[in-house]
Amino acid sequence: MTAFIQHLASEKRHSPRTCDSYQRDLQQLAIWLVEQGNPEWRNVSGYDLRRYVANLSRAGLSGRSIARHLSAIRRFYQYLLRERLATDNPALDIRAPKSSRRLPGVADVDQLNSLLDAVPDDPLEVRDRCMFELMYSSGLRLAELASLDIDAVDCHGGEARVVGKGGKTRLLPVGRKALEAIAQWLPIRAALAPEAEPALFVSRRGDRISHRSIQARLSRWGVVKGADQKLHPHMLRHSFASHMLESSGDLRAVQELLGHADIATTQVYTHLDFQHLARVYDQSHPRARRRKSRDYNEQNAGQEGTT
Repeated sequence: MTAFIQHLASEKRHSPRTCDSYQRDLQQLAIWLVEQGNPEWRNVSGYDLRRYVANLSRAGLSGRSIARHLSAIRRFYQYLLRERLATDNPALDIRAPKSSRRLPGVADVDQLNSLLDAVPDDPLEVRDRCMFELMYSSGLRLAELASLDIDAVDCHGGEARVVGKGGKTRLLPVGRKALEAIAQWLPIRAALAPEAEPALFVSRRGDRISHRSIQARLSRWGVVKGADQKLHPHMLRHSFASHMLESSGDLRAVQELLGHADIATTQVYTHLDFQHLARVYDQSHPRARRRKSRDYNEQNAGQEGTT
Protein backbone atom coordinates (compact mmCIF):
# COMPACT_ATOMS: atom_id res chain seq x y z
CA MET A 1 0.00 0.00 0.00
CA THR A 2 2.86 2.38 0.79
CA ALA A 3 4.28 1.97 -2.72
CA PHE A 4 0.85 2.77 -4.19
CA ILE A 5 0.57 6.00 -2.19
CA GLN A 6 4.06 6.98 -3.31
CA HIS A 7 3.01 6.22 -6.89
CA LEU A 8 0.02 8.59 -6.53
CA ALA A 9 2.21 11.34 -5.12
CA SER A 10 5.20 11.08 -7.47
CA GLU A 11 3.85 9.72 -10.76
CA LYS A 12 0.24 10.91 -10.69
CA ARG A 13 1.06 14.21 -8.93
CA HIS A 14 -1.90 13.94 -6.57
CA SER A 15 -2.06 16.40 -3.69
CA PRO A 16 -1.05 15.31 -0.16
CA ARG A 17 -4.70 15.63 0.87
CA THR A 18 -5.83 13.22 -1.87
CA CYS A 19 -3.06 10.77 -1.00
CA ASP A 20 -4.04 10.86 2.67
CA SER A 21 -7.66 10.17 1.72
CA TYR A 22 -6.66 7.13 -0.35
CA GLN A 23 -4.46 5.86 2.44
CA ARG A 24 -7.19 6.18 5.08
CA ASP A 25 -9.75 4.36 2.93
CA LEU A 26 -7.38 1.51 2.08
CA GLN A 27 -6.21 1.16 5.69
CA GLN A 28 -9.84 0.86 6.78
CA LEU A 29 -10.36 -1.94 4.26
CA ALA A 30 -7.11 -3.64 5.33
CA ILE A 31 -8.20 -3.66 8.99
CA TRP A 32 -11.58 -5.13 8.03
CA LEU A 33 -9.93 -7.86 5.91
CA VAL A 34 -7.67 -8.85 8.82
CA GLU A 35 -10.75 -9.09 11.06
CA GLN A 36 -12.33 -11.39 8.47
CA GLY A 37 -9.23 -13.59 8.35
CA ASN A 38 -8.34 -12.55 4.79
CA PRO A 39 -5.28 -10.28 4.98
CA GLU A 40 -3.92 -10.89 1.45
CA TRP A 41 -4.89 -8.37 -1.23
CA ARG A 42 -4.65 -10.95 -4.02
CA ASN A 43 -7.25 -13.16 -2.30
CA VAL A 44 -9.97 -10.49 -2.05
CA SER A 45 -13.08 -11.30 -4.13
CA GLY A 46 -16.06 -9.33 -5.33
CA TYR A 47 -18.13 -11.12 -2.68
CA ASP A 48 -15.74 -9.83 0.02
CA LEU A 49 -16.09 -6.27 -1.22
CA ARG A 50 -19.89 -6.50 -1.34
CA ARG A 51 -19.82 -7.55 2.31
CA TYR A 52 -17.47 -4.66 3.03
CA VAL A 53 -19.81 -2.18 1.32
CA ALA A 54 -22.71 -3.57 3.37
CA ASN A 55 -20.61 -3.10 6.52
CA LEU A 56 -19.88 0.53 5.62
CA SER A 57 -23.56 1.13 4.93
CA ARG A 58 -24.58 -0.34 8.31
CA ALA A 59 -22.00 1.93 9.94
CA GLY A 60 -23.92 4.92 8.57
CA LEU A 61 -21.72 5.99 5.65
CA SER A 62 -23.54 7.76 2.83
CA GLY A 63 -23.61 6.43 -0.71
CA ARG A 64 -21.22 9.18 -1.74
CA SER A 65 -18.68 8.23 0.94
CA ILE A 66 -18.90 4.55 0.02
CA ALA A 67 -18.41 5.46 -3.65
CA ARG A 68 -15.21 7.28 -2.63
CA HIS A 69 -13.98 4.14 -0.83
CA LEU A 70 -14.70 2.01 -3.90
CA SER A 71 -12.91 4.47 -6.15
CA ALA A 72 -9.79 4.19 -4.00
CA ILE A 73 -10.01 0.38 -4.04
CA ARG A 74 -10.39 0.27 -7.84
CA ARG A 75 -7.39 2.53 -8.33
CA PHE A 76 -5.36 0.43 -5.90
CA TYR A 77 -6.14 -2.79 -7.76
CA GLN A 78 -5.29 -1.17 -11.08
CA TYR A 79 -1.88 -0.49 -9.60
CA LEU A 80 -1.59 -4.07 -8.23
CA LEU A 81 -2.46 -5.47 -11.68
CA ARG A 82 0.20 -3.28 -13.29
CA GLU A 83 2.74 -4.54 -10.77
CA ARG A 84 1.57 -8.17 -11.24
CA LEU A 85 0.58 -8.36 -7.57
CA ALA A 86 -3.05 -9.28 -8.33
CA THR A 87 -4.82 -11.24 -11.07
CA ASP A 88 -8.05 -9.22 -11.28
CA ASN A 89 -9.81 -6.12 -10.00
CA PRO A 90 -12.61 -7.32 -7.67
CA ALA A 91 -14.02 -3.77 -7.27
CA LEU A 92 -14.84 -3.21 -10.94
CA ASP A 93 -18.50 -4.28 -10.77
CA ILE A 94 -19.24 -3.12 -7.21
CA ARG A 95 -21.52 -0.10 -6.91
CA ALA A 96 -22.28 2.04 -3.89
CA PRO A 97 -25.89 2.31 -2.67
CA LYS A 98 -27.64 5.48 -3.72
CA SER A 99 -27.96 8.16 -1.09
CA SER A 100 -31.21 9.96 -0.58
CA ARG A 101 -30.67 13.45 -1.92
CA ARG A 102 -30.89 16.07 0.78
CA LEU A 103 -32.76 19.17 -0.21
CA PRO A 104 -30.70 22.33 0.19
CA GLY A 105 -31.49 24.68 3.04
CA VAL A 106 -33.39 27.79 2.04
CA ALA A 107 -33.87 31.02 3.96
CA ASP A 108 -37.28 32.67 4.20
CA VAL A 109 -37.73 35.62 1.80
CA ASP A 110 -38.86 38.04 4.52
CA GLN A 111 -36.01 37.07 6.83
CA LEU A 112 -33.45 37.48 4.04
CA ASN A 113 -34.84 40.91 3.21
CA SER A 114 -34.63 41.89 6.87
CA LEU A 115 -31.04 40.64 7.19
CA LEU A 116 -29.87 42.34 4.01
CA ASP A 117 -31.61 45.60 4.95
CA ALA A 118 -29.79 45.70 8.28
CA VAL A 119 -27.59 48.78 8.68
CA PRO A 120 -23.81 48.06 8.68
CA ASP A 121 -22.02 49.10 11.86
CA ASP A 122 -18.52 49.56 10.38
CA PRO A 123 -16.70 49.65 7.01
CA LEU A 124 -16.11 45.90 6.91
CA GLU A 125 -19.82 45.30 7.43
CA VAL A 126 -20.46 47.51 4.39
CA ARG A 127 -18.30 45.05 2.46
CA ASP A 128 -20.06 42.09 4.03
CA ARG A 129 -23.52 43.28 3.13
CA CYS A 130 -22.32 43.97 -0.42
CA MET A 131 -20.96 40.42 -0.73
CA PHE A 132 -24.16 38.85 0.56
CA GLU A 133 -26.39 41.09 -1.55
CA LEU A 134 -24.45 40.11 -4.65
CA MET A 135 -24.45 36.42 -3.78
CA TYR A 136 -28.22 36.39 -3.26
CA SER A 137 -28.89 38.77 -6.17
CA SER A 138 -27.07 36.64 -8.75
CA GLY A 139 -26.92 33.15 -7.21
CA LEU A 140 -23.14 33.11 -7.00
CA ARG A 141 -21.09 30.22 -5.69
CA LEU A 142 -18.63 31.00 -2.90
CA ALA A 143 -15.64 30.57 -5.23
CA GLU A 144 -17.26 32.77 -7.88
CA LEU A 145 -17.80 35.58 -5.39
CA ALA A 146 -14.26 35.37 -4.02
CA SER A 147 -12.68 35.37 -7.49
CA LEU A 148 -14.75 38.28 -8.79
CA ASP A 149 -12.61 41.17 -10.08
CA ILE A 150 -13.65 44.80 -9.93
CA ASP A 151 -13.76 45.13 -13.72
CA ALA A 152 -16.10 42.14 -14.02
CA VAL A 153 -19.06 44.16 -12.69
CA ASP A 154 -20.80 46.66 -14.95
CA CYS A 155 -22.74 48.86 -12.56
CA HIS A 156 -24.28 50.91 -15.38
CA GLY A 157 -25.46 47.83 -17.28
CA GLY A 158 -26.45 45.96 -14.13
CA GLU A 159 -24.52 42.81 -14.94
CA ALA A 160 -21.55 40.76 -13.79
CA ARG A 161 -19.19 38.50 -15.72
CA VAL A 162 -18.59 35.39 -13.61
CA VAL A 163 -16.15 32.52 -14.14
CA GLY A 164 -17.73 29.32 -12.86
CA LYS A 165 -16.81 25.63 -12.73
CA GLY A 166 -14.62 24.40 -15.53
CA GLY A 167 -13.55 27.96 -16.32
CA LYS A 168 -16.90 28.64 -18.00
CA THR A 169 -17.90 32.30 -18.13
CA ARG A 170 -21.49 33.48 -17.81
CA LEU A 171 -23.08 36.92 -17.74
CA LEU A 172 -25.49 37.49 -14.86
CA PRO A 173 -27.94 40.26 -14.00
CA VAL A 174 -27.27 42.18 -10.80
CA GLY A 175 -30.22 43.47 -8.79
CA ARG A 176 -30.82 47.09 -7.79
CA LYS A 177 -30.08 46.49 -4.10
CA ALA A 178 -26.80 44.77 -4.93
CA LEU A 179 -25.78 47.65 -7.20
CA GLU A 180 -26.51 50.12 -4.41
CA ALA A 181 -24.41 48.02 -2.01
CA ILE A 182 -21.52 47.95 -4.50
CA ALA A 183 -21.67 51.74 -4.85
CA GLN A 184 -21.37 52.06 -1.05
CA TRP A 185 -18.49 49.56 -0.87
CA LEU A 186 -16.26 50.89 -3.68
CA PRO A 187 -15.05 54.06 -1.84
CA ILE A 188 -14.15 51.94 1.20
CA ARG A 189 -12.39 49.39 -1.00
CA ALA A 190 -10.33 52.17 -2.62
CA ALA A 191 -8.99 53.11 0.81
CA LEU A 192 -8.01 49.50 1.62
CA ALA A 193 -6.70 47.97 -1.61
CA PRO A 194 -3.54 48.91 -3.49
CA GLU A 195 -4.05 50.17 -7.02
CA ALA A 196 -2.76 46.92 -8.57
CA GLU A 197 -5.22 44.70 -6.66
CA PRO A 198 -7.92 43.45 -9.09
CA ALA A 199 -10.24 41.81 -6.54
CA LEU A 200 -13.64 43.36 -5.94
CA PHE A 201 -13.74 42.12 -2.35
CA VAL A 202 -10.64 42.55 -0.20
CA SER A 203 -9.71 41.95 3.41
CA ARG A 204 -8.70 44.66 5.88
CA ARG A 205 -5.11 44.07 4.65
CA GLY A 206 -6.12 44.99 1.09
CA ASP A 207 -5.67 41.57 -0.54
CA ARG A 208 -8.36 39.31 -2.04
CA ILE A 209 -10.68 37.97 0.64
CA SER A 210 -10.47 34.23 1.28
CA HIS A 211 -13.28 31.67 1.11
CA ARG A 212 -12.96 30.98 4.81
CA SER A 213 -13.29 34.67 5.67
CA ILE A 214 -16.48 34.99 3.60
CA GLN A 215 -17.97 32.00 5.38
CA ALA A 216 -17.02 33.35 8.79
CA ARG A 217 -18.32 36.85 8.05
CA LEU A 218 -21.67 35.54 6.78
CA SER A 219 -22.08 33.38 9.89
CA ARG A 220 -21.21 36.40 12.03
CA TRP A 221 -23.67 38.60 10.12
CA GLY A 222 -26.46 36.12 10.82
CA VAL A 223 -25.69 36.07 14.55
CA VAL A 224 -25.27 39.84 14.92
CA LYS A 225 -28.32 40.73 12.81
CA GLY A 226 -30.61 38.17 14.43
CA ALA A 227 -31.07 35.35 11.90
CA ASP A 228 -33.24 32.42 12.99
CA GLN A 229 -30.89 29.89 11.35
CA LYS A 230 -27.17 29.58 10.71
CA LEU A 231 -26.23 31.31 7.47
CA HIS A 232 -23.71 29.93 5.00
CA PRO A 233 -22.85 30.95 1.42
CA HIS A 234 -24.55 28.03 -0.29
CA MET A 235 -27.79 28.83 1.52
CA LEU A 236 -27.88 32.20 -0.24
CA ARG A 237 -27.36 30.51 -3.60
CA HIS A 238 -30.03 27.89 -2.83
CA SER A 239 -32.40 30.62 -1.68
CA PHE A 240 -31.82 32.56 -4.89
CA ALA A 241 -32.63 29.49 -6.98
CA SER A 242 -35.71 28.48 -5.01
CA HIS A 243 -37.17 32.00 -4.86
CA MET A 244 -36.54 32.51 -8.58
CA LEU A 245 -38.25 29.23 -9.41
CA GLU A 246 -41.22 29.96 -7.17
CA SER A 247 -41.72 33.32 -8.88
CA SER A 248 -41.02 32.39 -12.50
CA GLY A 249 -41.50 28.64 -12.84
CA ASP A 250 -38.80 28.75 -15.54
CA LEU A 251 -36.44 25.87 -14.75
CA ARG A 252 -34.27 26.45 -17.84
CA ALA A 253 -33.67 30.09 -16.92
CA VAL A 254 -32.70 29.13 -13.36
CA GLN A 255 -30.34 26.48 -14.79
CA GLU A 256 -28.60 29.12 -16.91
CA LEU A 257 -28.36 31.59 -14.02
CA LEU A 258 -26.85 28.98 -11.71
CA GLY A 259 -24.41 27.75 -14.37
CA HIS A 260 -25.53 24.11 -14.13
CA ALA A 261 -24.35 21.99 -17.07
CA ASP A 262 -27.13 19.44 -16.47
CA ILE A 263 -30.72 20.47 -15.80
CA ALA A 264 -31.06 17.43 -13.51
CA THR A 265 -28.88 19.33 -11.02
CA THR A 266 -31.33 22.24 -11.10
CA GLN A 267 -34.37 20.00 -10.73
CA VAL A 268 -33.71 19.57 -7.01
CA TYR A 269 -35.27 23.02 -6.63
CA THR A 270 -38.55 21.77 -8.08
CA HIS A 271 -38.87 19.67 -4.93
CA LEU A 272 -38.45 22.77 -2.83
CA ASP A 273 -41.09 24.47 -4.94
CA PHE A 274 -43.48 21.55 -4.42
CA GLN A 275 -42.97 21.77 -0.67
CA HIS A 276 -43.98 25.42 -0.85
CA LEU A 277 -47.07 24.54 -2.91
CA ALA A 278 -48.00 21.72 -0.53
CA ARG A 279 -47.85 24.08 2.46
CA VAL A 280 -50.02 26.64 0.69
CA TYR A 281 -52.47 23.89 -0.30
CA ASP A 282 -52.75 22.51 3.22
CA GLN A 283 -53.24 25.99 4.68
CA SER A 284 -55.64 27.32 2.05
CA HIS A 285 -57.59 24.67 0.19
CA PRO A 286 -61.06 24.03 1.65
CA ARG A 287 -60.89 20.33 0.90
CA ALA A 288 -57.54 20.07 2.67
CA ARG A 289 -58.97 21.75 5.78
CA ARG A 290 -61.99 19.47 5.70
CA ARG A 291 -59.77 16.46 5.32
CA LYS A 292 -57.78 17.42 8.39
CA SER A 293 -60.94 18.04 10.35
CA ARG A 294 -62.41 14.71 9.19
CA ASP A 295 -59.17 12.87 10.10
CA TYR A 296 -59.29 14.48 13.56
CA ASN A 297 -62.94 13.48 14.06
CA GLU A 298 -62.31 9.93 12.86
CA GLN A 299 -59.31 9.62 15.18
CA ASN A 300 -61.33 10.82 18.17
CA ALA A 301 -64.19 8.51 17.23
CA GLY A 302 -61.78 5.61 17.08
CA GLN A 303 -60.40 6.46 20.51
CA GLU A 304 -63.93 6.68 21.93
CA GLY A 305 -64.73 3.26 20.50
CA THR A 306 -61.78 1.65 22.31
CA THR A 307 -62.54 3.13 25.74
